[in-house]
Amino acid sequence: MTTLILVRHGRTQANADGVLAGWTPGVFLDELGQEQVLSVGERLSVLTLTAVVASPLDRTQQTADAICARQPANVARHTDDRVGECRYGDWTGQKIGVLAKEPMWQVVQAHPSAAVFPGAAGESMASMQHRAVGAIRDWNTELGENAIYAVVSHGDVIKAILADALGMHLDQFQRIQVDPCSISAIRYTTTRPFVIRMNDSGGDLTGLQPKVEKPGKKKRVSARRGSSDAVIGGGAG
Repeated sequence: MTTLILVRHGRTQANADGVLAGWTPGVFLDELGQEQVLSVGERLSVLTLTAVVASPLDRTQQTADAICARQPANVARHTDDRVGECRYGDWTGQKIGVLAKEPMWQVVQAHPSAAVFPGAAGESMASMQHRAVGAIRDWNTELGENAIYAVVSHGDVIKAILADALGMHLDQFQRIQVDPCSISAIRYTTTRPFVIRMNDSGGDLTGLQPKVEKPGKKKRVSARRGSSDAVIGGGAG
């Protein structure tokens, strides 16, 4: 099994002002966002992360810095464009309130799998999900079984990864909420992924650390501890 911790970046002034920042450079955390990333770094300090992978954008890099600061000095740090923000094209830098009046807004809300953002730099939401999920699968393989690693990314990207793990069509991904500096967690097994946290902003994370079974010990059937089987009735946790 491989455990993925998804962390959305802390709040920025663009978030507070209702502006769609996208890939705009120089969008940094605001004062509240800086407090949020210190808190998430503290929360994740109870885990020994194999690696921290971040989107290349400034706000995610700042968030990753705070996480790495509370990890052992030798934690592997990576940047991966594939978990970067959706490329919103001509929508980038515009107010959400203005964009909500555009005809395509309803497509993004009801049928995001058909949404392609306008302009030469615009990306489809389906392409965004494809690249992000592909990145997770590659990191799962590279980091290996029993790895636990964090990916610091963006709201729509994290929602798309969670939707894939839940077996949801992309058209339903707007049902998922991902707040700034929230934590979501997925445990990948040979049969299926288990979504074990979503939009968590305050719970204890100690139980997410993978436990390595002692040699010769009979394995329990437990989704929480990494079996590919789901426990009928829910199990004892």
